[in-house]
Amino acid sequence: MRRLTLLSLVGAAAALAGCGGSTQLVTVPEQGIASSTPNAGQKIGFPALATKNTTRVSGGDPTVDAAGIALAVYPSNGAGTHPQVVTIAPEDDWQAAIASAVLMSPPVKAPVLLSGAGSLPSATSDALHSLAPTGSGVVGGAEVIRVGHVPKVTGFRTAAISGGDPYALAAAIDRFNSAAAGKSSSDVVIASGEDPAFAMPAAGWAAESGDPVLFVTSSGVPAPTRDALLAHQHPHIYVLGPPGVIHGSVVKALGKYGVVKRVGGADPAANSVAFASFRDPPCKFGQPCAHVPGSFGWALRSPGHGYTLVNASRPLDAAASAPLSASGSFGPQLILDSGDSMAKPILNYFLNFATPGFTQEGPTAAVYNHGWVIGDPGAISVSVQAEMDTLLEAVPQK
Repeated sequence: MRRLTLLSLVGAAAALAGCGGSTQLVTVPEQGIASSTPNAGQKIGFPALATKNTTRVSGGDPTVDAAGIALAVYPSNGAGTHPQVVTIAPEDDWQAAIASAVLMSPPVKAPVLLSGAGSLPSATSDALHSLAPTGSGVVGGAEVIRVGHVPKVTGFRTAAISGGDPYALAAAIDRFNSAAAGKSSSDVVIASGEDPAFAMPAAGWAAESGDPVLFVTSSGVPAPTRDALLAHQHPHIYVLGPPGVIHGSVVKALGKYGVVKRVGGADPAANSVAFASFRDPPCKFGQPCAHVPGSFGWALRSPGHGYTLVNASRPLDAAASAPLSASGSFGPQLILDSGDSMAKPILNYFLNFATPGFTQEGPTAAVYNHGWVIGDPGAISVSVQAEMDTLLEAVPQK
């Protein structure tokens, strides 16, 4: 498949709202639309492909989303636009895929592609050849990092990360990244290995911060996770999720390995909002809240940032979109319980913290947001995208 065709497939398959709220799937052609073409504006992708404040990655599945996002982050046209190394994570192991997001952090900075255990999907293979990674010295000159039981790739220097189960594989990813960085992180995120919707926001943070994602069960701390925590030598441990997802007894058990704090919400949307606004040490009352060196958490309680919307039913989209949290406008992943409506916790979060305002100095003096929408309109509707666009728009202050 030619590169132009791949980009059209990844970025331009859009569902456009028609009269009476009906929806029609169209594919943007490779050549320009003539002015005499009916619905010309819709057929070049608006409003589903992009609005003034949002961009959609319109894959029909996370594997296509990952290919498109990797090419968005690394356009791979000209010197300095190629990644040094690319990660291929397993489609059948969401835990390993989310844990692989940490490899997007410095110094590795590897975007995530996805594959099953057989041959590489065409979207992944085409993206890999378009990305043409140059090789990374911090991972022994490898151009591709294979995670778990993904296929071998020919024509590329590879490194492999293996593990007997998702918990062991996440721990192995952590060891690999620590070796590349030359040290282990002082902060670790613990997520549920059984409820992906509550683990998803960890992917973007791992990609931005370099903090690994390790997993626990509802009944305890698996041995690979315990060993990984010991290797971090008494880290700060942040448990992502409410007590109904990660029981208090598990949190208590984690206390043997470091200082533990919990952050989370009652449902996936509230959980992602809590993580997006969290900071340790806490922000001081009456002062601006921001991430500062030595602190943990996005601490995003003001406008002027990037935000990524992901459907809770597609956990692999969290891994696929993690590179967007670590580049461009940066910013957290917000998890929709349903792609058909804007979740109330996310709506309130945008209203309280994200909507920019400008004064008499005018809109050119304001700060601005950008929203990424992950998946085709079957994953997140055009109406939700339109609502996000409105909520992120700068407005005059009274």
